[in-house]
Amino acid sequence: MNIGIIVLCRFNSSRLPGKILSSINEKPLITYIIERLSISKYNANIVIATSSNETDQPIYNHCLQNKITCYRGSLENVSERFLNCATHHGFDYAVRINGDNLFTDPSLIDRYCDLAINGAFDLVSNVPNRTYPSGMSVEVIKILFLQEAISNFNKDQYKEHVTLYFYENLTSGKFKFIENNDFPEAKGLKLAIDHLNDLNLAALIIKNMKKNHTLYNWKEIVNLYLNNE
Repeated sequence: MNIGIIVLCRFNSSRLPGKILSSINEKPLITYIIERLSISKYNANIVIATSSNETDQPIYNHCLQNKITCYRGSLENVSERFLNCATHHGFDYAVRINGDNLFTDPSLIDRYCDLAINGAFDLVSNVPNRTYPSGMSVEVIKILFLQEAISNFNKDQYKEHVTLYFYENLTSGKFKFIENNDFPEAKGLKLAIDHLNDLNLAALIIKNMKKNHTLYNWKEIVNLYLNNE
């Protein structure tokens, strides 16, 4: 079973341009993401999936300079980019991570990948009902399932958001949705990097860490967030 972790990002973000390469305590956001993903036991295939548009050349250059695998595809049709990236690398399942998800927990990736494989699920996700903070979303999707469904992505929203079609059409596959029921304080919190203040808050959280950031799980990070809010 070939599992890949695909980080979707672009340089020309409407809310915070260049955020994927923005510096947090003298280290680019993309580096933190890669470092955290590298702790996963499914770390053999981590790919940055950006567009072939010239605006995303800085991302490609950074990946080239730092020996990070990079795939380039459609700028607007993110679902197609994700699928083509996965099929190009021969992935059976792919983990979808957004480029603004600095604090993704690798233990959640491991757990969800195990669930997807052992339970033969088409999609395992903690996105529905948003019981986890934004910025900590993990989605594991069976690539053959996505390949068979993508012709139905007839709305711009489905092309922009890879899994949205499935959340709105729950009869089309075998799904496993994970909810956070043991840490209610985390529900509704925002840890995604969308604006400058999010970047500054992330820098403060990391500055207050007593150990390497990769060693913090999602609950510990939420506690740091709450203590620094």
